[in-house]
Amino acid sequence: MPQPRKIAAGNWKMHGLGESLSEARALAAAHTAPGVDILLCPPATLLSRLSEALAGSAVATGGQDCHTAAKGAHTGDIAAAMLADAGARYVILGHSERRADHGETSAQVAAKAQAAHAAGLIAIICLGETLSERDAGQTLEVVGAQLSQSLPGGADAANTVIAYEPVWAIGTGHTPGLEQIAEVHGFLRAGLPDPAIPLLYGGSVNAGNAAAIFAISDVDGALVGGASLKAADFSPVVTALEKSLR
Repeated sequence: MPQPRKIAAGNWKMHGLGESLSEARALAAAHTAPGVDILLCPPATLLSRLSEALAGSAVATGGQDCHTAAKGAHTGDIAAAMLADAGARYVILGHSERRADHGETSAQVAAKAQAAHAAGLIAIICLGETLSERDAGQTLEVVGAQLSQSLPGGADAANTVIAYEPVWAIGTGHTPGLEQIAEVHGFLRAGLPDPAIPLLYGGSVNAGNAAAIFAISDVDGALVGGASLKAADFSPVVTALEKSLR
């Protein structure tokens, strides 16, 4: 059975100006033949410039969201084809910050993923429970429902990545126990339509905890937030993923 590919993905969120391109170049210079897939997802204002800056390197780029429609009267939104035109290969969808701040439902995430696939993009679909849901013992129920409802038809290892990001661990410095991560990733793997779809962990991943997280079965990489903004912080995470293959 094909093994999931390993991915180190950086989500810059609403951070980054033109001067941030130097950080991306430094990351690419440090990982010329990484053996794992590396990507950075900057704000839309930087996507085209970042894609050009990283052309020919081992680092790919992605968007942070896309609309369900291919085009139309949707002021302020971005179509998947526009991301691809700007050089993106991936797009993050259903991040908890989008689900919370913009009220996105899993059905909308599935429709966005379908649009991403139609544009030739790889969809990184995010799942995760809140602290109250975890405390209530509902973690598997919540992420299981999000998985089944957020995946479009035709999702497979070539066009889809799943990122488990417990909402309470994002940007807080707190991470679940290794056993908790293993439990959720094992549960998600069993529910995938294609077991070779990569499963990433996200939520306060950094140089200090990356190696232990990557040693967990069914963890195929990470979706990293704040620690991806600086090459000096993200590069050790990429290196830890590389070492996990040895």
